[in-house]
Amino acid sequence: MARRREIPAEESPKVKFSKEAFKESLIIFKYLKPYRGTFIVGLIFIALSSGTTMAFPYLLKKLIDSAHGIGTGPLAFSPGGIALVMISVLSLQMIFSFMRIYLFTYVGENAVADMRKEIYQRLIIMPIDFFGQRRVGELSSRITADVSQIEDAVTSVLAEILRGILTLIIGIGCILYISPQMTLLMLSVIPFIIVIALVFSKRIRKLSKDAQDQLADSGTVVQETLQGISNVKAFSNEWYEIKRYDNSISNMVKLAIRNGKMRGFFVSFLMFSVFGAIVLVVWYGAGLMQRGVLSFGDLTQFVICTAFVGGTMAGFAELYSQLQKTLGATQRVRELLKEQVENVSVEQHHIENRFKLKGNVSIDHIAFSYPSRSNMEVLKDISIEAWAGEQIAIVGPSGAGKSTIVSLLLRFYDADKGHISFDGIDATDFPLSQLRSQMALVPQDILLFGGTIYENIAYGKPDATRDEVMAAAKQANAFDFISSFPEGFETVVGERGIKLSGGQRQRVAIARAILKDPVILLLDEATSALDSESEAQVQEALTNLMRNRTSFVIAHRLSTIRNADKIIVMEDGRVKEAGTHAELVEIEDGLYRSLNRLQMFKEA
Repeated sequence: MARRREIPAEESPKVKFSKEAFKESLIIFKYLKPYRGTFIVGLIFIALSSGTTMAFPYLLKKLIDSAHGIGTGPLAFSPGGIALVMISVLSLQMIFSFMRIYLFTYVGENAVADMRKEIYQRLIIMPIDFFGQRRVGELSSRITADVSQIEDAVTSVLAEILRGILTLIIGIGCILYISPQMTLLMLSVIPFIIVIALVFSKRIRKLSKDAQDQLADSGTVVQETLQGISNVKAFSNEWYEIKRYDNSISNMVKLAIRNGKMRGFFVSFLMFSVFGAIVLVVWYGAGLMQRGVLSFGDLTQFVICTAFVGGTMAGFAELYSQLQKTLGATQRVRELLKEQVENVSVEQHHIENRFKLKGNVSIDHIAFSYPSRSNMEVLKDISIEAWAGEQIAIVGPSGAGKSTIVSLLLRFYDADKGHISFDGIDATDFPLSQLRSQMALVPQDILLFGGTIYENIAYGKPDATRDEVMAAAKQANAFDFISSFPEGFETVVGERGIKLSGGQRQRVAIARAILKDPVILLLDEATSALDSESEAQVQEALTNLMRNRTSFVIAHRLSTIRNADKIIVMEDGRVKEAGTHAELVEIEDGLYRSLNRLQMFKEA
């Protein structure tokens, strides 16, 4: 399997609360904007939910005081009357809680769905070089794991934080009103708790980041293994891949368990500290009650409000951890959204008359190096001229730069020097979508999507009729083998077309290209991996495809391009020879002549 560059864990942004990290996280609110009305209503229900929750201790105090004959104040009702009010408040609390959860879920799910769509759209329109430097599993993790983390934050964590803040404000105000002395006693432990929390949180943050990176790495292992499953089986390396995945998962589990231990110690410490303070406060309050300063109802209300405040503060530890993960996920998503994209159309489009090609192509003194290997020049002063309808064959040893020319024609990359023009117009003056819509590529390694044969052929022209799809299949010599399947055109080809043979995949790809009806055709060693029988059928299909089209054919088997209008022989990034087959075989000590003789000897 080809190994792509792995982004090391050190490159992942450190997740911590800072002004910059907070500004990065504001990207979430961009997606909340279309649903701001519903969001505001949700905030109102959060306030109502917190208010009714904190009204319960007050009503309980009134109920206890009324039972002891202390019936003063605005709710001087009988115990039965107060109980009815409490049931009513609890009923309202139930409604308010339902509405806040429903509204925040509605807003969060829709906002995150919009985010997923935008990230996917951005990924689709990234340049080829972007994918060459990143692993598929890593990108998949960004759109799944990271966005899911953000989704949790929007649908639940954000609401819980706002609700917790309101609960704290109301609760602290309530206990201050009842007894400032006991409140100060309870709050005196908070600075100590904060210091310990900062120490714990730093360690938790690092473990959380490491665990998330390890999870992304294990996902990458799965992605690579399944994509290269034929290689895995051919080398009988199932055991190796299982071991590789086991090691990755084991490392993730170790990190997750260590993180769980740390969070467990943290939460346990907070619970002990907070509720230990409650015990201290109750002991002190009992003395005040004995001296007649507090009623039993006041002490009960104080204790319950304190429990709410303490429980909320303890809950902030988990919310803090969740927010740290969300900040990290937001930063990584933000990095994707900041990447430079190609200027391609993201909507179905038709070719404009001013951009319609005739098929003349000029490659004028171009030089090129891949961005990841800028010190290694792949093409050196290449010039090729092709007139409309001509077949240009490009041959040469491996590494000569043949496939790079195809990439430049498609403008996957732009040349460092020189120019490529179509019908006398510089390639950079064409919108990418308009240019590529008039080209078709048939590579050696055909990638079919995991749907049906019909869907794969129709990919060349999504709005094609069924008759057009069938006609393309006939021209590509694919109709007969497709019809032999029980499901015909509805046969599912499997992941990457694994259920079809190499020759069948090639003919489906050719049918796709025929359906697209390109002006310029690019064939990158389209028959090199086929047996003789399959090659004959595919070659006939290619002949049908190339008719009346400008074709650039990268060929491994020279016998397939003898009738080409022009053969370009490349070596070490340069054009070594050019001419027809008849002209090139006459060159003494010529590279083409040598390649042709060697291949004829192998075939003999």
